[in-house]
Amino acid sequence: MSRRCQLTGREPGFGRTVSHSHRRSPRRFEPNVQDRRYWLPSENRHVRLRLSARAIELVDRIGVEAAVARIRARGEKV
Repeated sequence: MSRRCQLTGREPGFGRTVSHSHRRSPRRFEPNVQDRRYWLPSENRHVRLRLSARAIELVDRIGVEAAVARIRARGEKV
């Protein structure tokens, strides 16, 4: 499964590692994506979400119901 945040859509970035001798090789900048389990009172069940650290703070601020509504509005299944 790809490292992609369900709420913010954050994905890996690509760049180059530059050594001391200035040789360059490709690398990926992985987002800090974590699996989280939240209680969804409207459906009386838990939902499991893959969220970045920033999205976890966003869920704390706007609430689980609003976050799940945003994810579903994008067309993702929860």
